[in-house]
Amino acid sequence: MLNNMNNMPQEEKNDFEDVHFEDDNSTEKDNTIHVKEKKKAKKEAILEEELLACKQNVEEANDKYLRLFSDFDNFRKRKLTEIIEIRKTAAEDLILSLLTIVDDFERAIDHLPTSERDAFQEGIILIYNKLLGSLKQQGLEEIQAKDQPFDTDFHEAITNIPVEDENMKGKVFDVTQKGYTLNGKVIRFSKVVVGS
Repeated sequence: MLNNMNNMPQEEKNDFEDVHFEDDNSTEKDNTIHVKEKKKAKKEAILEEELLACKQNVEEANDKYLRLFSDFDNFRKRKLTEIIEIRKTAAEDLILSLLTIVDDFERAIDHLPTSERDAFQEGIILIYNKLLGSLKQQGLEEIQAKDQPFDTDFHEAITNIPVEDENMKGKVFDVTQKGYTLNGKVIRFSKVVVGS
């Protein structure tokens, strides 16, 4: 091939050589560009996969965090409610034992002569009122039962007695022991006689 080129005039040689070299350079450049594009596309695909994996990890971590935060918030609210309930009824046993003393005071006051009360009798009434006042500050309330319709949520019927008045049928005729609520919860039912 070199011999043939030597026999050619110089102008033709230059054209041939130029064309020949241009073809080699463009093919190499095309191959290099094509390889670089493939590598770049491969890198981009890998990076996109890693980005998707990172996004999924972040979403999972965020979801776990939200669930954990929600569980903790529910736990905190539940414990707060339990503490409030415990505080409301913490003294229930003590108050129940003091109610027997209140009953004794009421019976004693009912038997005091009302015509002439001396300082001793006034002292008993004063102590009774202080004790009852202290218990009321703790949330104790008396259940009103006399002449009220019989309600099993608040009253415990001891017996039924026949009554002539139609308005008193199904109502509390007499209270034998007062009932009490502590912060809205019945701690002792009223023992009552119901008219029938």
